[in-house]
Amino acid sequence: MTSIGSTTGTSSEHAGRADVELRVPADSAYASVLRTTTAGLAARLDFPIDDIEDLRIAVSEASAMVLPTAGVDSDLTCQFFMRPGSLTVSIGVPVDSPVDLKHDSFAWQVLTTLATEASADTSSGRFTISVTMKPGEPESGR
Repeated sequence: MTSIGSTTGTSSEHAGRADVELRVPADSAYASVLRTTTAGLAARLDFPIDDIEDLRIAVSEASAMVLPTAGVDSDLTCQFFMRPGSLTVSIGVPVDSPVDLKHDSFAWQVLTTLATEASADTSSGRFTISVTMKPGEPESGR
């Protein structure tokens, strides 16, 4: 996983097939599906309840950041990579042009505070935000 604030590249650790992948219409009405799935998978990995809630909020923020950039009638793809001691959630939408992510925005600050690691990727015609939570580790920015 690249460091917080990265805006290019993909994680070689997660280059393979996701353990779980959801594809939903790029509409905020489906954000609850992502939050619920995230909580269920984090619980399966025995995350503490506080970390599960932080991850749910981080997924909501990531969704809120990528959705406005999605093309009309496009799908939002959410991939979950489950590893012992960590869960990475990558949320992306197809875009027509590169996205200029504001790293000083309130949304990005919330996201990077809640997650252990966060990154953004604007390559290959997609805007993807990835967040990783490792339970019990101090979150960035705290």
